[in-house]
Amino acid sequence: MTPMGRPLLNRRLAEFGTTIFAEMSALAVETGSINLGQGFPDSDGPEEVREAAVRALRDGRGNQYPPGPGIPELRTAVAEHQRRWYGLSYDPDREVLVTAGATEAIAASLLALLEPGDEVIALEPYYDSYAACIAMAGGTRVPVTLRPDGDAFRLDLDELRAAVTDRTRLILLNTPHNPTGTVLTREELAAVAQLATERDLLVVTDEVYEHLVFGAEHTPLASFPGMRERTVTISSAGKTFSFTGWKVGWVTGSAELVAAVRSAKQFLTYVSSGPFQYAVAEALRLPDSYFHTIREDLLAKRDLLAGGLADAGFTVFRPSGTYFITTDIRPLGETDGFAFCRALPERCGVVAIPNAVFYDHQDQGAPFVRFAFCKRESVLEEAATRLKSLAG
Repeated sequence: MTPMGRPLLNRRLAEFGTTIFAEMSALAVETGSINLGQGFPDSDGPEEVREAAVRALRDGRGNQYPPGPGIPELRTAVAEHQRRWYGLSYDPDREVLVTAGATEAIAASLLALLEPGDEVIALEPYYDSYAACIAMAGGTRVPVTLRPDGDAFRLDLDELRAAVTDRTRLILLNTPHNPTGTVLTREELAAVAQLATERDLLVVTDEVYEHLVFGAEHTPLASFPGMRERTVTISSAGKTFSFTGWKVGWVTGSAELVAAVRSAKQFLTYVSSGPFQYAVAEALRLPDSYFHTIREDLLAKRDLLAGGLADAGFTVFRPSGTYFITTDIRPLGETDGFAFCRALPERCGVVAIPNAVFYDHQDQGAPFVRFAFCKRESVLEEAATRLKSLAG
């Protein structure tokens, strides 16, 4: 019997247990498998960025509480980044907010902008924290499913429009999209922008993979007419610079939107990552060659793993962005991604993630499995070799 005669966990969070990432990473350790499940690189980012963090520590910058909105140097660097890459202008003092990674930025945005009962449209499959954050805010999630179309997953714009009701408050968008690797086109984004302005909706966009695109173009939704004042744009340093443990993210938007998000964020972590903020400010000012090189490196790794997966018998959806590959296991005679992923370490010493965890409609995601390719080439080559045993 629990105290007070009811479950201890808030009923809004009752459906959320241990994340699949924790489960599969533990399985990787237990079996000595190659972990292509959780999306973290197995090598650090640029040495000059790491040294910038060491220098900040030694100089005593950020060792005590940094300013609540983030250090001025980083807020200025974020504003410069948005102008440099997208031609978007933001006031670093009023329209930029530093967060404990993109995950806190998402949580703070939803807690700030939603009232209980508000509906939130999210593209399914979606990163698992989206569902938890919507629940914590008392919102109702309304999934719009991306479906396979040829060699990619596509957004059905008619389905998106039909999902909007009088209770819809916000669209939660992710592009480049995890886990499918889809990058929404200008035409698709223009349709989302038109819908948001016509129906007076807010949009929160998760753009953490903005620089990890291959043969595609990432375009911020905030750059479309009428969207700057209704879009909260989120990004972070972890994916672009391969320092995922530093947990430095940021929000850009109108002064009114950022003030609202800051009101929630200040009661979550208040501040975080003091010395790392100085390092990320320097990272954002790296030359264009860095951003081109990381794309080229990941493109080669994508093609290496994609080829190995195809040789093993998977149907491979070659991504246009992120560092994840979604595969279909049905050509292998399998239909249950959960069972497949839990057996895979024993079968061939590789760990992956079942995409169904990212769906409300789990039947839609049942045959799909995600692999991460943000690993050293030697690791990916070994994984490809091990996976070939599935074909035989």
